Amino acid sequence: MTTEQIFDSFNKLNVLVIGDVMLDSYIWGAVERISPEAPVPVVNVKKRDFRLGGAANVALNLQALGAKPILCALIGNDDAGKKLQDCLDAKGITKEGLLISTGRPTTIKTRVIASHQHVVRIDEESDAIANDEEESQLLSKIEKLLPQCQVVVFEDYDKGVLSASLIDNVVQTANRLKIPTVVDPKKRNFLAYRNVTLFKPNLKELREGLKMDVDGANQEQVSKAVDQLKRTLNASGVMITLSEHGVYMDHAEEKIKLPAHTREIADVSGAGDTVVSIAALCVALGLSPKITAALSNLGGGLVCQHVGVVPINKAELLEEALKSTF
Repeated sequence: MTTEQIFDSFNKLNVLVIGDVMLDSYIWGAVERISPEAPVPVVNVKKRDFRLGGAANVALNLQALGAKPILCALIGNDDAGKKLQDCLDAKGITKEGLLISTGRPTTIKTRVIASHQHVVRIDEESDAIANDEEESQLLSKIEKLLPQCQVVVFEDYDKGVLSASLIDNVVQTANRLKIPTVVDPKKRNFLAYRNVTLFKPNLKELREGLKMDVDGANQEQVSKAVDQLKRTLNASGVMITLSEHGVYMDHAEEKIKLPAHTREIADVSGAGDTVVSIAALCVALGLSPKITAALSNLGGGLVCQHVGVVPINKAELLEEALKSTF
């Protein structure tokens, strides 16, 4: 396929996104003085807005790339949950996979930004594991929605929606249906994602998950850690994002190291969501490990040029991809 054909093919894909959704709240303002009460800046608020975060930002990235995302997640029966649903409605993203919990709040991350600088983040959340009834209801939704999808994304933020038993159930079902599974992991369930198609941690998550020190600049160390991880999980492929050191991919008998692209970095928030979204679509299309790694690497760098969590711009990514050689 040509690059243009790849990007056109994204439009035909349905993606089941399972994981922790959150509401990203932004307070934008200016700092003109220091508080007389404590040595902290006083932010004069100019505007507030709400955006889709966590697994919902993955859904937003997938939609921006032309695919149809189907979110399967828990939200609270609260004001933040209603705002999150309003955001999904505004973007035209289906809510059929959402489950409203009466026992947990919707996760909210409030970022205060002044003069393009990230001043502070305030988190309101619970990381309690979903109870048996919630897990059963989630699995019922997943079993209904999975057959219409071409790939599954696990977007794990350690907020309790994903458990080892739910992960195992979904992976077994997806493998039986020959639907690939792509994982953006966190620490708690790191080693629970056995038999998946592509496992995509960042360097910090790799170190924490394997409890070993890995230097991102040392390709031999990275390669050995990935070999160990691949064997432990019996994963078909592993892709590690190495921040300023680029991306390392071990998949389908290919091992690829790509350097990071030089960019003016404004904010790294949400870059991992973009990377896993692009990777999932590439895996669904059966693209080569090299193309998957290269497009994911490009997209992750592009979103870092924007302040705040923003989805990828498909036209911008295509323009960059056409300049590259895969």
